Amino acid sequence: MSSSTWKNNERVIAKKANTRRTPLSGSNSAITSSDTLHEHFFIEAKQRKKIPFYKTFKETEKKAKKEKKIPMVVIHEKYSKKRLVIMDYDTFINNFKYEPP
Repeated sequence: MSSSTWKNNERVIAKKANTRRTPLSGSNSAITSSDTLHEHFFIEAKQRKKIPFYKTFKETEKKAKKEKKIPMVVIHEKYSKKRLVIMDYDTFINNFKYEPP
């Protein structure tokens, strides 16, 4: 995968979040190791040929559409206390706003 492909992915993600891609993103940056300069979210942008939960999400998306609901997949690793949410990025950006405490 050429570097311009993943850099472009980072730019698109940053723009939709009303921020910018971190110059020299990742651990090479002196500003942040996040891929964007977002004020509140630490965004790690990944682009892969295959994503393990993508098929699960697509199936959930179809079911949710029938019920006019927002699709969300919650994954949990056995013995972990954390649960992670997988949802469409545009849906997240357009529907959920961060309110600092």
